Amino acid sequence: MIKGQDSIPLSPYMALYDLVVPKDNMLRKMNEQVDCPLCYA
Repeated sequence: MIKGQDSIPLSPYMALYDLVVPKDNMLRKMNEQVDCPLCYA
């Protein structure tokens, strides 16, 4: 890990994701079930 890099910076649009995408959306459910840290690298 690069010195001083403790976490991955998250998108400022994550709050919009919670507002726009319904809680019962299939892709939201898949995102909650799949643990794939390489997808966000």
